[in-house]
Amino acid sequence: MPTYQIRAPTAALPQGVVMAASPGSLHSPQQLAEEATRKRELRLMKNREAARECRRKKKEYVKCLENRVAVLENQNKTLIEELKALKDLYCHKVE
Repeated sequence: MPTYQIRAPTAALPQGVVMAASPGSLHSPQQLAEEATRKRELRLMKNREAARECRRKKKEYVKCLENRVAVLENQNKTLIEELKALKDLYCHKVE
């Protein structure tokens, strides 16, 4: 397994060159807490929007089903009346 040594720079960095640091070392505990709060609020906001859209789609779906029920009830009523008329017609022909 290779070993690494950390050495202090022997010369100053040229102007405009910045040393990179790990992301964790740039944030204080307060910044991390604020970031976590911001992420939570963003997640909650997205969840609220998704829930609103889901309720809207469900309402639309129920409305479509109600319309379909109304159409089928009318069709059923018409068919029952037609069947009754045909039965009456058949009964009168037999007699």
